[in-house]
Amino acid sequence: MRKYLFSGAVIGAIFGAVGVIRATVSGPRDWRLLLMWISWAATLAVAIGTVADESKRAELTE
Repeated sequence: MRKYLFSGAVIGAIFGAVGVIRATVSGPRDWRLLLMWISWAATLAVAIGTVADESKRAELTE
């Protein structure tokens, strides 16, 4: 769990959520807001997948 929390990619994706949340609170509710949330979720999924892949590769090299 710690490897996910301290990963730069995951931290960057979490900080990216701040902008999406601000847009949700202050901006208009239209199709672009939905695309922002989908984009953020995809970014978070890629970041988590990258950490999992790096962990798996590290286990194989040991």
